[in-house]
Amino acid sequence: MTIFPIMFLCGTICFWSAMITLMFQYKHLLSMLLSLEAMMLSLFIMLCSSSTISLETFFVLMLITLGACEASLGLSILVALIRTHGNDYVFNFNLMKC
Repeated sequence: MTIFPIMFLCGTICFWSAMITLMFQYKHLLSMLLSLEAMMLSLFIMLCSSSTISLETFFVLMLITLGACEASLGLSILVALIRTHGNDYVFNFNLMKC
């Protein structure tokens, strides 16, 4: 198993910066979705830099598929929230109203 340390370090730094952004920018749904996508991209970079076995490559493809599903669900929730409330504030998104 070959790990490219610079790429793995870059992915780790990107992951933690996206996590910090997610913790502090939670007011708008769009900024939260962008932070989650940055986290998925950094996980993809870390797994690609450390994978040489074919099973790990399959896991990377599954991660990309789940990331695309997460993005499409997030965008559909964002569109529904903007249509009903007129903005994308997270505090407007109440599960009791749905």
